[in-house]
Amino acid sequence: MTSKIIAIQGNHPSKLNPLTDTSIFLANEIQSKKYKIFYYDPKNLSIINSKVIAKGFFVKFNYKNKKFFKILKKQVLNLTNCKFILIRQDPPFNIEYISTTYILDRIKDKVKIVNNPTSIRNISEKLYSAKYQKFMPSTIFTQDLNEIGNFIKRHKKIVIKPIHSYSGNDIHLLKNFNSKLINKFIKKHDHVMCQKFLTKISKGDKRVFIINGKVCGAISRVPKPGSILSNMSKGAKPMNTRLTKRESKISKLIAKDLKKEKIFFAGIDFIDQKLNGDINITSPTGLKTLYDLSGKNLAITFWKELKA
Repeated sequence: MTSKIIAIQGNHPSKLNPLTDTSIFLANEIQSKKYKIFYYDPKNLSIINSKVIAKGFFVKFNYKNKKFFKILKKQVLNLTNCKFILIRQDPPFNIEYISTTYILDRIKDKVKIVNNPTSIRNISEKLYSAKYQKFMPSTIFTQDLNEIGNFIKRHKKIVIKPIHSYSGNDIHLLKNFNSKLINKFIKKHDHVMCQKFLTKISKGDKRVFIINGKVCGAISRVPKPGSILSNMSKGAKPMNTRLTKRESKISKLIAKDLKKEKIFFAGIDFIDQKLNGDINITSPTGLKTLYDLSGKNLAITFWKELKA
């Protein structure tokens, strides 16, 4: 019998914002079912004597307190003693991230890990979307300057973004071919994603939540004036929204594919009814915001689907 422990591999709670953070929202919900929450940082994950262990602490969350978490007990835990492990650290999806997926691969048959470590490693958040290009604005993945030059000529305004970044970081709107800037960008990021700029981003994007192959809800995020970034960390304002028929159809199709790929929890984004090519699977966010806007609690859905 596995004990009622849920381990969260993530950034230290002191670095999280309880007003918007999805990891805290999920943990807070399952605490009420008498589960204990064990928190550890990716760098504190090890294989010792053939066992996968983590140095971390048991923690209790409480939204009512100014200090919203209380560390109960520090411990080194054998992670096979957990019922579930949630991989919730922020990208970037870098070598440390990949190493943790290899370590957790060792125990994925003994503990349910969300999302599956092999799947996270195999599915690049942006490159995976290449299979859905017919639903997307015109997009290329390249580090070839000529290709990028041709692309700008064709579309006049494009957005260029790194393939492994997150949270709206390092995203540029280009109106002309600036070889110096693009060269520097490629040197830093290797392959990049270039996309035709969609002017309707000013009206907001839509973030769709997928849990266990089901489309479960959505929010809209409207960039602050003068910005093209719909990330709340970049000042965008969340709003209630509904999906159009087209968005709903595309979301269901991707949800089905992700379930086959053993991805349990994901977020996908639309701008102007077009998929923007970010399939968020490393640490999807937005559940707390959806709850605050609509009263819809997808943390309950999340644990129910996991049969917690």
